[in-house]
Amino acid sequence: MLHLSRSLPALIGASVLLPSWVLLSGCGPDWSPPGPERTETRSVELDNSEEVRAELRMGAGELRVRGGAAKLMEARFVYNRLRLRPEVTYHNAAGGFRGHLLVEEPSGVHGGSNRYEWDLAFNNDKPLDLEVKCGAGESHLDLGDLSLRRVNVEMGVGELRMDLRGTPKKDYAVSIRGGVGEATVYLPTGVGIEAEAKGGIGGVQATGLEKRDGRYVNDALGRAKTTVRLDIQGGIGSIRLIAE
Repeated sequence: MLHLSRSLPALIGASVLLPSWVLLSGCGPDWSPPGPERTETRSVELDNSEEVRAELRMGAGELRVRGGAAKLMEARFVYNRLRLRPEVTYHNAAGGFRGHLLVEEPSGVHGGSNRYEWDLAFNNDKPLDLEVKCGAGESHLDLGDLSLRRVNVEMGVGELRMDLRGTPKKDYAVSIRGGVGEATVYLPTGVGIEAEAKGGIGGVQATGLEKRDGRYVNDALGRAKTTVRLDIQGGIGSIRLIAE
């Protein structure tokens, strides 16, 4: 169970749109003064797994994800409460075929004034299922260099910027579920794009795509060897799809 590590009084009226894992809390808030800022680096070594499922669970803060790591994951964390020290676990199951990486904020810490930043780099060549759950804040996901199998993102309150521009070798699917905020997705060129997007008050803006049979598609769909399929559902906010 995840909990917000920042209070959101201005958004109480819209809280019904947030996922239940954001709203529920089994512990009381921590209103003690923040301590000294800490910066910590951690990494996970590559192994013989053929694919990896990576789960990122952050209550509130700033999340950055990118490629370029020599290891499976290379991470830099910044936080000013010792109880917010991220937990990183990895195990290799199913006879070494599939690895499971979990990076999560400790449960039961929320409230007060926190600085909380995760900067995570993943290996470009390892096939990756990426799952992101972020309660509040900003998420910058630069994923175009990664070997993606699928991407699932759940947001509570905040802003999402996802950059998929690159040259994917295989098809993959992207699912985004948003609460309150904006989502901007930059799409790769030279591959087929098929997106189903439904926004809230802000609606959907699509650049470089046409709407056909209720979906946003590009000219390469059906002709390119690789296809990226997206399913995006927004709450209150806007969705921007940019394919150029």
